[in-house]
Amino acid sequence: MDVYRTLETIPVLPESVLTIGTFDGCHRGHQEIIKKVNALAEFNISTSVLITFEPHPRHVLQTGKKLPLLMHINKKLEILESLNLDVVLVIPFNEEFSHIKAGDFLQNIVVKHFKPSAIVVGYDHHFGFEREGSPEFLSNFGKENGISVDIVAPIADEKVNISSTHIRELIQRGFVRRASFELGWVFGFEANVIRGVGRGKSLGFPTANFVPEEKNQLVPASGVYCIRGRINGKSLYGMCNLGVRPTFDETNFVMEVHFIDEKLDDLYGKKITVEFLERIRDEQKFSHSQELIKQLNKDKQFCMRLMQKYK
Repeated sequence: MDVYRTLETIPVLPESVLTIGTFDGCHRGHQEIIKKVNALAEFNISTSVLITFEPHPRHVLQTGKKLPLLMHINKKLEILESLNLDVVLVIPFNEEFSHIKAGDFLQNIVVKHFKPSAIVVGYDHHFGFEREGSPEFLSNFGKENGISVDIVAPIADEKVNISSTHIRELIQRGFVRRASFELGWVFGFEANVIRGVGRGKSLGFPTANFVPEEKNQLVPASGVYCIRGRINGKSLYGMCNLGVRPTFDETNFVMEVHFIDEKLDDLYGKKITVEFLERIRDEQKFSHSQELIKQLNKDKQFCMRLMQKYK
């Protein structure tokens, strides 16, 4: 898969089948769109192309609190490559770009560089200044310019449309297993290990404190999770606590992971991947540390049983 990050570096293609979107999460609905792009490109003997944006347009257009993201751009590109696309264009999205009208975007970027014979988008996709580029707008543009336009209907599961918004809600409520099902991959993210206060080690459960690589990363609800981690290509299992450690009357939110039955060297400064398999309980306040240790041993045994499902 060829990745381009500026408009100036895009080669002019003789023909393509193309899709456009933010694709945060690259969930099962997005994957259905990409499958159609690839199938049409193969049938037409042309190039499959996906256009996306970085940063997320809402981070530029909206003020105040930033939209929490399901993935870092690197994770997005990793999944897109696994879906066998030929070309991905990551457009740097800024205030100036946000004022480009939908018609100008299609003519001056999409048609000029990619010469699409077909464009495939989701039912709710909008683009261009003030979201002028609706599916209806795109269909009319296609008729006027001899381009086939395929509007993909939503994928529903249990009568709920799979969407990035719904998946964010699931994760924010701690329903990570359900979210992973709708994503089509196990929700998690890359993170950098930072120094903690050594609280876990003093309890007999040494932990690595971490912060997500994506500064606007969506983080699951507070609680204890069974996780799968990767360090230097090695897969590990463990339990992760997200919260404020109320037993010790702390107030700062921390993310920490204990890898089961693994004696690891100091991880400080290293990069790890944390995948949230299942939420096993709420964060609790215990009357003293011995009660907490007893519960941590129960959590560990429970996680070790859960691990068998994911190996």
